[in-house]
Amino acid sequence: MKLSNKIVEDVVKSVSGEDVLPLVKLLKNKKNVSEFKLAEAMKLEINVVRNMLYRLYHANLVSFIRRKDKKKGWYIYYWTFRIKQIKHLALSLKKEKLERLQDRLAREEESSFFVCPNSCMRLDFEQAVGFEFKCPECAAIMHQESNEEKIKQLHQEIKALEKEIA
Repeated sequence: MKLSNKIVEDVVKSVSGEDVLPLVKLLKNKKNVSEFKLAEAMKLEINVVRNMLYRLYHANLVSFIRRKDKKKGWYIYYWTFRIKQIKHLALSLKKEKLERLQDRLAREEESSFFVCPNSCMRLDFEQAVGFEFKCPECAAIMHQESNEEKIKQLHQEIKALEKEIA
């Protein structure tokens, strides 16, 4: 898998949030950048930037070194973005998504579903029986849904993901 900017952005967004992207752009291809310089460049409070860095650190996308400021006696952290981790993280995210899709496919194939004509809810058979086939939101009579299209779509998504992983 070739690492494009889109893949890097997608992985960072999914594990740390979209607000971290500007920070990643600042850190990318640089080593040991001071957290104070990052905060200054982003025009944000230091604790906001630290929060972003900790989220990236939790996902193993940054590393740091700690040095003591000789004048003030404080520790200053210097951060480095670990671009090589993106591949591993992207692969594990795809595997997790594949697992979720396979679980959903199993649920779709095992149950029959009932939907409200006003699109309030979608319930499986057991839940619909519990509500006497009436929508708990609007009390309309629920109708059985054909989920063949959803099953077909899930099969296609699973096949595409398995191809990407392989």
